[in-house]
Amino acid sequence: RYYREVLPGEIVKISRYDVQTLDVVPRPEGDPSAFCIFEYVYFARPDSIFEGQMVYSVRRRCGQQLAIEAPVEADLVSTVPESATPAALGYAQKCGLPYVEVLCKNRYVGRTFIQPNMRLRQLGVAKKFGVLSDNFKGKRVVIIDDSIVRGNTISPIIKLLRESGAKEVHIRVASPPIRFPCYMGINIPTKEELIANRPEFHDLANYIGADSVVYLSVEGLVSSVQESIRARQENENSLKTHKSRVGKIGHCTACLTGEYPVELEW
Repeated sequence: RYYREVLPGEIVKISRYDVQTLDVVPRPEGDPSAFCIFEYVYFARPDSIFEGQMVYSVRRRCGQQLAIEAPVEADLVSTVPESATPAALGYAQKCGLPYVEVLCKNRYVGRTFIQPNMRLRQLGVAKKFGVLSDNFKGKRVVIIDDSIVRGNTISPIIKLLRESGAKEVHIRVASPPIRFPCYMGINIPTKEELIANRPEFHDLANYIGADSVVYLSVEGLVSSVQESIRARQENENSLKTHKSRVGKIGHCTACLTGEYPVELEW
């Protein structure tokens, strides 16, 4: 059963009797920990708990922040199922628009993000979704996605929606553009493969067939992730007799900003 989260740098001994912390390796020069922010965006299950908060709640806050940063005139909000659903619900709630399902997912097809080549990813998308056309025919649709990595997944989805009667398709992305490779073990493509680094990105809406495309800002993502952590720290601090300064909060945003938490050695 779930016991507790292992802290960054923590060495844990698990036995039949108990769980013991043997040591916690500090970051050099007192730097804050650098938990992968993309876990919150995409990789983790929504019921996962990191840093004392549920991933689902963070994704919903990302959607709310995205609605503040990038509202649009539309009739309904939907999602690319299923990891973007919490963000879509947050966006719809903040905008006052109905949340409506427009795609149904074939649960027997794996994630297209990790397919080894573009042809397989595009075939995967074609098999992955069915269209609920009665729910959006003749309407302006906002589709919330959690990320656009290469641009291969979202393009056929937009084509499906248009062919099935959508009047407009606006894409809102609940994370910033991914621009840099990850050297800490996450499967992110090479810099050249990332759509945010290619010439097509300058006219991305036209390239993928959407009426508009807007990403969440880096600042918006970081604030959505850290809001609950900061509030909890401040609450704990207020309960102490001798108040101490609220500790630093750290997350790795290297794939978004190019600022790596450790110095790269080649």
